[in-house]
Amino acid sequence: MPDTSKISAPDLTQRPPRSPRCRLGGFAILPRLLDKGRATIAGTNGEFNYDAPMDQHIINFLGLDVADLREQLAAGKGDGEILEWINANAKHKRSAWEIEQWSEFMEHRGPDSDVETLQFFTEYVGKFTKTREDIKTWFDVVDLDDHATFGGKP
Repeated sequence: MPDTSKISAPDLTQRPPRSPRCRLGGFAILPRLLDKGRATIAGTNGEFNYDAPMDQHIINFLGLDVADLREQLAAGKGDGEILEWINANAKHKRSAWEIEQWSEFMEHRGPDSDVETLQFFTEYVGKFTKTREDIKTWFDVVDLDDHATFGGKP
């Protein structure tokens, strides 16, 4: 088992990771990815998975190696240090404009228009609520799922 004494990891059995809307260095999803990575290393990730499909969007946008990122997290680096490491090591260097456009796109991204994806989205939201008409994006779904999972009423 890895030494987790250097890591300040959230306990994701008690609360969800940060919302995908939360940003670090302008990047949406990144703080959530870091929370899940630290919790996975510490064994406190609960039902949350590091390198999940949503995480892949930022991993691919930046051209990061998830194993290398995990090593940085395991070394106990904080968010600011991780951001510096990302800026130095990402294969795809991004301008502030690109980061803002990508993050805005991700925040407003809904299901694709194919029948299977729309059906999945509708059924998934339906597990939580039949009356909420404001759940339109994937970030909305993640926030709703996190809220309901930890005792909130949809």
